[in-house]
Amino acid sequence: MLRTIIWFIFFGLVLPLTLPFLPGAKRRTHAARYAYTQKVAQTWANSLLRLAGVKVRMTGQEHIPADQPVVFIANHQGNFDVPILLGKIDKPKAFISKIEVNKIPIVNVWMNLMGCVMIDRKDRRQSLKAIRAGIETIKDGQSMIIFPEGTRSKGGPVAEFKAGSFTLATSSGALVIPIAISGSYRVMEETGRIRPATVDVTILKPIDPATMTQKELVQTVEQQIKEIVEGV
Repeated sequence: MLRTIIWFIFFGLVLPLTLPFLPGAKRRTHAARYAYTQKVAQTWANSLLRLAGVKVRMTGQEHIPADQPVVFIANHQGNFDVPILLGKIDKPKAFISKIEVNKIPIVNVWMNLMGCVMIDRKDRRQSLKAIRAGIETIKDGQSMIIFPEGTRSKGGPVAEFKAGSFTLATSSGALVIPIAISGSYRVMEETGRIRPATVDVTILKPIDPATMTQKELVQTVEQQIKEIVEGV
């Protein structure tokens, strides 16, 4: 319990320390802004992982192209999936996130500068508009991370992937890179407290969305991730 209390205190105290870096992010544009925000976000995320005692074993980094934006598609086991991918994938990127996150002070400013897509699940028109903005962000050079289950599995079976979010890949033409996350739920969701854990992150080979239909793409990515996470 002490680790959990210390972690949340640190989380709240460290955010204001990022404020001096905001002007530097705001005066940059396009690729320069994405690279700058990546450095700040990566440093922040890795500090949260260290304090929580999270060890990440990552394989498949060689599948990430350095010269083009991609759409990372990952299963979602727990809250620590975000800092894990932010901290351990050394490539500028943003997230699709529920719109409620936009209410968190400071975090919301950085997410908007990164090009994160905020989705209001209750407002279809807003969601479609946000997806279109996300497509333009990818075309502008920023990679995107999607959790197509729509919610955390908390260690349970991988839920069915929602096809709508795959539009970011099919409409932008960006390569899709599946990511299988195993064990992140043990950090927080398993006990309700933060505790040390080892998380396995497997980055799979890129898929060109132009080579199949969107339905086939969803099925292929979901099956590849399930084979690793669930062994099926």
